[in-house]
Amino acid sequence: MDTIALEQSGAVATVTLNRPNVLNALNLLMLEELAQTFARLDADESVRVVILTGSGPRAFAAGADIGELNALPHARAGEAQARKGQALTVQIERMRAPVIAAVNGFALGGGCELAMACDIRIASENARFGQPEVNLGILPGYGGTQRTARLLGEGMAMYLCLTGEMIDAQEALRCGLVQRVVPADELLGEAQRIAGLIAGKGPLAIAATKRAVVEGASLPLNDGLALEALLFGQAVSTADFREGTRAFLDKRKPEFSGR
Repeated sequence: MDTIALEQSGAVATVTLNRPNVLNALNLLMLEELAQTFARLDADESVRVVILTGSGPRAFAAGADIGELNALPHARAGEAQARKGQALTVQIERMRAPVIAAVNGFALGGGCELAMACDIRIASENARFGQPEVNLGILPGYGGTQRTARLLGEGMAMYLCLTGEMIDAQEALRCGLVQRVVPADELLGEAQRIAGLIAGKGPLAIAATKRAVVEGASLPLNDGLALEALLFGQAVSTADFREGTRAFLDKRKPEFSGR
């Protein structure tokens, strides 16, 4: 692949955005390679957690490739571009395995939207987040207007998307955009630590939990509760459930098989 790097260590796969000379800007080739890679990882049952990060110390991803955006000839082409980016973020949300964003430096525009599609976000102390598309005469197109409102509330979504201002890592932590802030040299280690915690749990339970949270967030409460009960019932019928409860009673570490 030309724009990303992929490594796997045990049950944890790490996907690295790899265009550091342009602050890992998201061009069409990168979107396509990310989609292909996440599809492969989703089909690989040995992968239980994915870490998504950016190469170099300056950026996770500084946004979409402005040269490609500037070349869009008409409204239909612009809509198609947005749909491509949205498809990738939805793909990440719907993956079986949780995805952890390890954000170093700038996560702006499409980069911020990519991070918001992940399940857990960890930031280095030098991270900066923003939706600056209004400065270019456009609006967020890869899910930014929708996910900021769902994650942070309508007021914060309006602030970020209307002003185009950046927020630092501590403000991102305060408003709930990220879950942890660590020194830059500890970022990947902390992401790997959390990934290891998740990878040690029952993979069917992890996948069901992710589905309940992601799908339930867009449902009325009663429908979300019904989904939770359905998934809980399915979990009770698994070998992992029997192993987990037996291991607890036997006071030993469970050995989950994903069955």
